[in-house]
Amino acid sequence: MRRILLVFTALSAPVWAQQAIPDTIVTGTRVPVAMERVPAATSIITRADIEDFGYRTLADALATVPGVRVVPQGGPGALTSGFFRGTNSRHVQVLIDGIAANDPSDPNNAFNFGSLMLAGVERIEVLRGPASALYGSSAIGGVVNIVTRRAPADKQAEVFGSVAGGNQNTFRADGGVSGTVGDFDYLAMGQSLSTSGYNITPQRMQPHRPERDGYRGVASSMRLGWNPLPNTRIEGTLRFQQSNFGLDGFLSDDPNYSAEERRWAGQIRGETRLFDAWTTGLRVGVSNDRRRYANQADNFSSATAYDLYRGNRNVVDWGNQVRLPDLGGWGGDGALGFGYNYVHETSNSASGSAPYRSSVNASQDSHAGFVNLQYRVLQRLDLSAGGRVDNTAGFGGAATYRLGAVYELPEYRARLRSALGTGFAAPSLFQRYGITGSGFRGNPNLLPERSSSWEVGGDMDIPAFGQPRFLTATATYFQSWFRNLINANGSFTSYVNVERANIQGVELGLTARVSPYVELRGAYTWTLALDSATHSRLLRRPENLWSLSGRITPIPRLTIAPEILFVGRSPDYVYDNLGQFSQATQVKGGTTANLVVSYRVQERISVFMEARNLGNIRYEPTSGYVIPGTTILFGTRFTL
Repeated sequence: MRRILLVFTALSAPVWAQQAIPDTIVTGTRVPVAMERVPAATSIITRADIEDFGYRTLADALATVPGVRVVPQGGPGALTSGFFRGTNSRHVQVLIDGIAANDPSDPNNAFNFGSLMLAGVERIEVLRGPASALYGSSAIGGVVNIVTRRAPADKQAEVFGSVAGGNQNTFRADGGVSGTVGDFDYLAMGQSLSTSGYNITPQRMQPHRPERDGYRGVASSMRLGWNPLPNTRIEGTLRFQQSNFGLDGFLSDDPNYSAEERRWAGQIRGETRLFDAWTTGLRVGVSNDRRRYANQADNFSSATAYDLYRGNRNVVDWGNQVRLPDLGGWGGDGALGFGYNYVHETSNSASGSAPYRSSVNASQDSHAGFVNLQYRVLQRLDLSAGGRVDNTAGFGGAATYRLGAVYELPEYRARLRSALGTGFAAPSLFQRYGITGSGFRGNPNLLPERSSSWEVGGDMDIPAFGQPRFLTATATYFQSWFRNLINANGSFTSYVNVERANIQGVELGLTARVSPYVELRGAYTWTLALDSATHSRLLRRPENLWSLSGRITPIPRLTIAPEILFVGRSPDYVYDNLGQFSQATQVKGGTTANLVVSYRVQERISVFMEARNLGNIRYEPTSGYVIPGTTILFGTRFTL
């Protein structure tokens, strides 16, 4: 991950981005600012990172981000949860080009981090900590904004693509064309990935019937932009993805269990700059999620299933940025952001088998307004403040805020950061209106889940051996409190706001630029996530996470990118070899090693080798599911 961050592009960001201002980012305040002045813990994964480290899915890319724990529950494509700073997976807001991508038909309104393929992604921006003051519901633990590929501004036509194949009958390909012609720019591309996969049910489970969980996915995207006037842009995007993959029954192989997931999303947006100081933009977006899971009786099991989840979201988003005048010698670089957001969500779903079949057929509307302000005081202190009010039909308003400060110490090459904020997560449509069997009903009177958080940290550049930034060290301490968490009531007849939790942790990072040819990075996260009532640790939140990675260029054109990931023990429901509850309360951790070697044959043609899980470690990130074994691909990448 680069140290240069670009976080949470606002509606007007493409206008600013065309200026190509170096070392400038768009922060959680939605206003461009130098990277040293960001008041939040942020990370960015670039297109170069995706290629150099061989990331195939969003889950792969997020595994090295401090404070993030990714938990797959199956093979490629299967449900994968993302726990940001110990929060629930539903407490992360995922955006694709600024439009929310969390599935409205999911019972928890969560996002599946294991499904998104990355060939069409330009960068992934990650903010850790509460951001509901800007992005509304679900942005409690953090926000992930996925920015898709853009057309080059200096070419009328550019053809790009890659092809790779390897063991487990794995085949991956992508390709497209893009360019700029006059005032218009365009991009069209497609990608595919298929593999026979591995058996994800642990070999220790009895009876054991080896059966691979394969995957086949395709995706396509299009973008068309028009710049009719200076500082004015109109743009449309369309994206589609379909995945088919194998599933297993609970703690057992099932050769007939399969899944099909489809998602398409599109948006039209326009933005313009007025009076040199005010940039305004309007975005209209739609998305549709459809997930189907089917199972037929076979010789091993009489279980059958036909589950269908359908979710839709319509979005209208109006955003503004206004540059403010300097305040003499006291303050400068002031900016004001404000806007309005409307969301209409629907869920039409049915799952499970009689007599406990679940269903929901409901919709809801949300309106929100936000405002944020930032100023630089006395050339050293950057202050920012933001607030937002969301109003969802049925439970009224939810007000949130975020305050941030960065104090620069140039004489020590250091910066100190602090932030304070609140977040909320609205109940999902299933939690409010879902039905299970004859005895369980959703609760339309549920309140939003709430959080209050603060963090303090800093970073320092340490010179050595003639390099001003030989080492860069970062550290952040955070603490969060949660209330009104949603769970089933004691009689399991409905949902109630009953639970509380508190979470604290430390995120550490170190980058060593040993030479112009060697860069090494390490990250460590310590997290303590507790139930406030019982003081027991929350499930699937390990106390310790480590990651080590690097880029090594021993000779020109050759790049070696190793990566090592360590996950510590974590609390979980643990099952023994016969599928019964065990007396154990934690699953063991595990270490995986990945390696990518690439060689640039010509200026625009490279060959590469990607190896994931080199040691073929089959540990269980959650009890009853092992990670896939070793996968090795050989391929080529080109741009013409």
